[in-house]
Amino acid sequence: MTTPPTEINAAAIKNGATEKHTPMMQQYLRIKAEYPTMLVFYRMGDFYELFHDDAEKAARILGITLTARGASNGNPIKMCGIPFHSLDPYLAKLVKLGESCAICEQIGDPATSKGPVERKVMRVVTPGTLTDADLLPEKAERPLLAVCMISQRKVVTTGLAWLSLASGGLKLMEFSGDSRTVGLRLQQELERIAPAEILRGDGAELFDDDGTAHTQRVPDWHFDVVGGHKALLDQLNVATLTGFGADGLGAAFGAAGALLRYAQSTQGRGLQHVRSLSTETENEFIGLDAATRRNLELTETIRGQESPTLFSLLDHCRTAMGSRLLRHWLHHARREQNVARARHAAIAALAQSDAAGALSATLAEVPDIERITTRIALLSARPRDLASLRDGLRQLPTLRRSVQQAFIAGEESLLATIHDALATPAICLDLLERAVAPEPAAMVRDGGVFARGFDAELDELRGLSENAGQFLVDLETRERARTGIANLRVEYNKVHGFYIEVTHGQTDKVPDDYRRRQTLKNAERYITPELKVFEDKALSAQDKALVREKLLYDQLLADLAPHIGTLQTISQALAQLDTLTALTTHALQHNWCAPQLVAEPCLVICEGRHPVVENQIERFIANDCKFNDERRLLLITGPNMGGKSTFMRQVALITLLAYIGSYVPATSATIGPIDRIFTRIGATDDLAGGRSTFMVEMTESAAILNGATAQSLVLMDEVGRGTSTFDGLALAWAIARHLIDASRSFTLFATHYFELTQLPESHPSAANVHLSAVEHKDSIVFLHAVQPGPASQSYGLQVAQLAGVPQAVIKAARKHLARLESQALDTTPQLDLFALPCVEPDEPAQAPHAHDAAQEDMHDALLDALAAIDPDALTPREALEQLYQLKRLATP
Repeated sequence: MTTPPTEINAAAIKNGATEKHTPMMQQYLRIKAEYPTMLVFYRMGDFYELFHDDAEKAARILGITLTARGASNGNPIKMCGIPFHSLDPYLAKLVKLGESCAICEQIGDPATSKGPVERKVMRVVTPGTLTDADLLPEKAERPLLAVCMISQRKVVTTGLAWLSLASGGLKLMEFSGDSRTVGLRLQQELERIAPAEILRGDGAELFDDDGTAHTQRVPDWHFDVVGGHKALLDQLNVATLTGFGADGLGAAFGAAGALLRYAQSTQGRGLQHVRSLSTETENEFIGLDAATRRNLELTETIRGQESPTLFSLLDHCRTAMGSRLLRHWLHHARREQNVARARHAAIAALAQSDAAGALSATLAEVPDIERITTRIALLSARPRDLASLRDGLRQLPTLRRSVQQAFIAGEESLLATIHDALATPAICLDLLERAVAPEPAAMVRDGGVFARGFDAELDELRGLSENAGQFLVDLETRERARTGIANLRVEYNKVHGFYIEVTHGQTDKVPDDYRRRQTLKNAERYITPELKVFEDKALSAQDKALVREKLLYDQLLADLAPHIGTLQTISQALAQLDTLTALTTHALQHNWCAPQLVAEPCLVICEGRHPVVENQIERFIANDCKFNDERRLLLITGPNMGGKSTFMRQVALITLLAYIGSYVPATSATIGPIDRIFTRIGATDDLAGGRSTFMVEMTESAAILNGATAQSLVLMDEVGRGTSTFDGLALAWAIARHLIDASRSFTLFATHYFELTQLPESHPSAANVHLSAVEHKDSIVFLHAVQPGPASQSYGLQVAQLAGVPQAVIKAARKHLARLESQALDTTPQLDLFALPCVEPDEPAQAPHAHDAAQEDMHDALLDALAAIDPDALTPREALEQLYQLKRLATP
């Protein structure tokens, strides 16, 4: 497309003209001043241009050419641009990196503009306000979150409001405490919600931006509590928020006010699809901190990959709505057992009725109705969105029939609720079927969106355009006969319109009523009065048809608006049905069982399996796990690679699966109330945060000791290994005792400190188990079976040999181990770390007869010191001091 005549100033800039500020640049700078922190995409003809600092930044990020042509105010104008039809891929890349973009469109008519074409920012794209299908991840939400903090007398009240603009879900939460407590809680909630963008006031400094979400600062007055409360009432069109359980909130209202203001400003219109509100409390979900989510590999592996994870394993969903809901369930397992029980019952009914297969096949024909509904509400839906919605709604009767087979009519159940919600919206579907063409164009501007018969005026205009082809054929036949020019052609192009083309050798036969329109190298092009009349009529009809389609499309979106609530209800029911069908399919394929959730404190798993690992290996060894009110800590010993971590993780995953409403990989599972799941597994440095492996380990351990309760499930793997042997052993012992005596959590405690296996002797609620292995010659065979009692040895040398440690090193280590074991005071092969230091064989041995008076005195002193010790009255620190005292007495 050529540059419009009214854009001479823009062209002059590109061609090197130098002015203080051209009218076009004045217009651009006014628009840019309204969006100083965003990249402004300024529409010029067929391109979006970026200028100055925006151009430099975009060129660097997107890898496009940066130019500098002309000058403005004496400085070179740096520019870069992209074709308007290629915008979305570039936006996707920018938003993924946390950038926000303002899209400035031409809204004026170049033909009538006396100065620069009128332009206006029509939409703002930020990481947390995406609705375009091309910019959003299909199977994950990208919520926008606002944080409001109110401090009064050293008590900080924090309010959170977050919105998934693509689905319309608005949620609130509020909590209070001192600054440290609130800071930790806020970090945990941000990890759970995982917002794409965070709004915070200019003065809010309590929490640090960790880089996981884009942070946008907005004025503090946007967080006004009274204004936020009014904004919520207006948004939901209600007189009170009591029905939403939001009474008594303050800071959360302030956060909601800032959130709604920001979201509306980015869309340039109201959010008519945001029609409901839910409040969340601390006790609603099973607590999972960031370390636990990472260690259990729920939706991302420890290495940051998308598979194999629990989500990738279970995601048999046929719709994006179902996949997003499954992901949400995995991170938001409800503590309320009745929620999970209802889902267990639904899975049992689907499995018994054999309906999962038919449901899965039909669901594959259903589009992402949730996000299509949002785009209808925001007036950004495209023609093919509406065609997909129409085709999806046609599947509802089939889905209802399949669901109806799985429950008894009249009984209250989750499937019955879903069945009722899937009622076909007859008026909405009828409108879509009458209005939208079977295969509409991608964009309204291309025409061909509406079905024949929907609008008489449009059909008439289309008829004029479509009959043009036959008219031109007939005209060409008549003119060839009239002129005797056999190769005469009647054609059309966008520049010159309709014309009759005659080669130069035949121009002497051209009639007098032909008027020359264009001369080519080998031919002449003509127009006749008859062709001119037809051209005006045909081209006018085509333009009028496009204008008519645009008008009809805007009206169609307006007519669909009253059905938004119904469509949202349908999409939520479809997502639940899809997720339950996926869980049923997986349970049937892999022989999973229905868990029993009970009120008594217990966790009993028979022949449990790790859900992900069992699919990765040929034969998985199933193991039992038993906790009750009298048995609360299992000390797990055994060799590295023996399966300790896998066993611990599978217990946690089976527990989590039971509470999201899924069947579990076990023969049977009975699980009592669970409030949180903690894990301390693995060891890595936090180099960026300046924390060593041991510091990370102790930080995670501190969080567990401070947060675990009698209803928590705790996984502790090799705690204390990051420091010296005695420090690590003392810490591990003290942590285990705290979990037994104070927290009373259900705890799986894996360790290589063999001394800890003595704990059950003094603490009956602890028990020893071990992962078995057998030694064959110089190699080791892991049996991966959990057996009662402590391990007899660690098999460290055999594992080192499997890892490829040179044979010479293994041989030397084996020789040194034999020396250590032969000189240990204890006769067991496992070296007792409480034993007195041994004498190396190459040191001069003391004569057998050297029991002189000095040794007798030392022996008496040791006995007296031991007699004075009351082990049950010592703190861990005092016990360690007594050990060192005994060591000094025993040293000659």
